[in-house]
Amino acid sequence: MVTRVTYSFLRNSYFYIMKKLLQGNPLYSIFTGTCPVCQKASMYETKNPYKLSETLKMHERCPHCDTKFKIEPSFFYGAMYVSYGVGIAFAVAAFVITHFFIGGGLVAGFLAIIGTVLIFAPIIMRLSRNIWINFFFDYNSKKAESPSKTS
Repeated sequence: MVTRVTYSFLRNSYFYIMKKLLQGNPLYSIFTGTCPVCQKASMYETKNPYKLSETLKMHERCPHCDTKFKIEPSFFYGAMYVSYGVGIAFAVAAFVITHFFIGGGLVAGFLAIIGTVLIFAPIIMRLSRNIWINFFFDYNSKKAESPSKTS
């Protein structure tokens, strides 16, 4: 029970700090997976990226500000290039931690790379989409403050 309460407290504190410090900044939308325009509603139908059948299922439009996420056919193909860079960053971090900080050999480093990329693949895919869509949309405080379209 204590661990569940502690986890809940830490999680809520993290999101509170993120919201206060970064809202209005593209980093907020990238790290939280919210709409890049209003930063109120989630872009994804499911919060859990490890629900693999629904990892990339997105709302067609933002439930709060009605922004259309997929602005043209095959819009998110560009996210594949971003995904490559993000995957390389995760792989380099895994190798450096394993090889230099833990003291593992090259084989351990490469196994750490494979494990890290496989374990974090759903997060890398979502993070890449979040980065990609934030290249094309800017935060709009008027849309953020307006009442939700669904209410």
